[in-house]
Amino acid sequence: MNEADAANRLMRLAKAIARHNRLYHDQDAPAISDADYDALVRENAALEADFPHLVRANSPSRGVGATPSSSLAKVPHARPMLSLENAFAPEEVAEFVARVRRFLSLAPDADVALTAEPKIDGLSCSLRFVQGELVFAATRGDGQIGEDVTANVRTIPDIPQSLAGAPAVLEVRGEVYMAKVDFAALNERQLVCGGKIFANPRNAAAGSLRQKDPGVTAARPLRFLAHGWGEVSEPVADTQSQAMARLAALGFPVSALLIRVGTLDDALAHYAAIEHARADLPFDIDGVVYKVDRLDWQDRLGQVARAPRWGLAHKFPAERAETTLEAIDIQVGRTGKLTPVGRLIPVGVGGVIVANVTLHNRDEIVRLGLRIGDRVRIQRAGDVIPQVVENLTRDDLRAPYAFPDHCPECGSEAVGEEGEVDVRCTGGLICPAQRIERLKHFVSRGAMDIDGLGEKSIVEFAGYGWLDSPADIFRLKKHRDELVGREGWQAKSVDNLLAAIDARIGFDPARFLFGLGIRHVGAVTAKDLMRAFGTIEALQAAAIGDDAQAELSAVEGVGPVVAEALTDFFHEPHNRDALADLLGLARPAAFVSTARTTEWTGKTIVFTGTLERMSRDEAKAQAERLGARTAGSVSAKTDLVVAGPGAGSKLKKAAELGVHVIDEAAWEAIVAAS
Repeated sequence: MNEADAANRLMRLAKAIARHNRLYHDQDAPAISDADYDALVRENAALEADFPHLVRANSPSRGVGATPSSSLAKVPHARPMLSLENAFAPEEVAEFVARVRRFLSLAPDADVALTAEPKIDGLSCSLRFVQGELVFAATRGDGQIGEDVTANVRTIPDIPQSLAGAPAVLEVRGEVYMAKVDFAALNERQLVCGGKIFANPRNAAAGSLRQKDPGVTAARPLRFLAHGWGEVSEPVADTQSQAMARLAALGFPVSALLIRVGTLDDALAHYAAIEHARADLPFDIDGVVYKVDRLDWQDRLGQVARAPRWGLAHKFPAERAETTLEAIDIQVGRTGKLTPVGRLIPVGVGGVIVANVTLHNRDEIVRLGLRIGDRVRIQRAGDVIPQVVENLTRDDLRAPYAFPDHCPECGSEAVGEEGEVDVRCTGGLICPAQRIERLKHFVSRGAMDIDGLGEKSIVEFAGYGWLDSPADIFRLKKHRDELVGREGWQAKSVDNLLAAIDARIGFDPARFLFGLGIRHVGAVTAKDLMRAFGTIEALQAAAIGDDAQAELSAVEGVGPVVAEALTDFFHEPHNRDALADLLGLARPAAFVSTARTTEWTGKTIVFTGTLERMSRDEAKAQAERLGARTAGSVSAKTDLVVAGPGAGSKLKKAAELGVHVIDEAAWEAIVAAS
């Protein structure tokens, strides 16, 4: 990877990791698995190691968690609540111990005693005691500032309200969590009363602790497990293990599986023992935490930007379980993609009962040799739909699964394009699964551009049963009196909408064609097709003719992929019927080219960066009036690139290919001179 690509990737990683931090730490609603998140963090770290001069000020390696944004009061931490570096293999744990030795200038074979304990999957919390009394509690937040959850924490039975024999100032840190059995009981109660069903114990614990009403928290079965401390007015002990024993003596719950280990082998053995016992533990864990036992060594080791040098989290691989595949259902997405979903005999994996598993696509079913009735091994890595990792009975004699060749929603043909793994429904205009997205696209700015008919209105009208296909848009006038007076609609707004719809009768056929949402037929290709055939009817005749592929592929800008998409679309009787209905109402005009014959006729132009004196759409329209084609990417066929401020990869590509580049002012001069 070159420097420019690395900088671009680091920018994208920073944005992605920041987003997932907010979802996990601030909103208690993770969108990806822990394993996928860890992969992003590791990629970021590897790139920063290769390109240290590109490390960003907002690098994920410099932050912890996410800045809290809830209505709870914000409180600063006296000492930062750090995260831990992760390890995923024994070799990485060995390197951690070796780094400790090198930093402390110890002999290569010197003993480095560690503590090892389960890494509980809960919400980090800091409890501040002054003169033995609990004065406030805070979540981790971004490591520097957390949320004040003092009133809520006082309702947790595991947390003492006062201490005897504690230092004058003592911050105890640990995890607020929910036991598996309590989590199951809570969800049963939520189901009965119609409340929110939680995805897993961690989300349930986080949502319960961060309530504005302590009464809600008190009704939830929260628990606490201590694993360390923050600010203290005097040393707690000389070693980590002794300090944890003292916290236990003060009344704080401490893991029964926390031990002191003298060697690397002992640490890895304890990891294996905890992993073996994982399913039977009363709470969810996702690894084992190692900490250097000697506190004077911890002080010397210190920390890097976001993590201490003296601690490490050794993560478990994704949990797996075995069950039986009972059925395969086909779901049709809003773009027509057919996605197979496996229905399983329910099985517990990582604290969650799993009954469904994504099978991704037709090729994945073939790769795994899946048939209904197979015994499968599934893997769940965090809060996502699990995946099948192995078919345990693929050698059994059983009929292969036949992937459908027709859409289960509308009966249209379902086809997979050459070189693609996805199978898609071809009944775009009539398929109910695609209805809303197709209608939104049809009225969008680049297509029919019907002012006042946005997504909200489309969903509303479809809900009334008024919109099933694009043709129904031009029948909305029949429902004028029904619509007037409904919430948000007055006579004037209804009449304005109907006038905007009427204004699109006899509209530009290229934009009409683009609005049909035929796969691979973008705005530029639609113009090329209309320039060649003149009317939608002529295009349809060519697409269903005996020489369709040859005739369509001969059009400038149209290749075999687009030609196949067109023939698939017009081959469907459903689509032809729906289109005929639409043509009878919208009646698009014959295509009239506004292009002049100039030196730019037939040339390809790419606009990139920010255009300051005109919109991108206006610039493209100017190019088309000069007879040129516009493209979205730079290739060897590009004749000119017009670059504004902020132009990035396209400008770089143009330089590599030797494509002529001009600025916006030069483009304006070309337009004026032509």
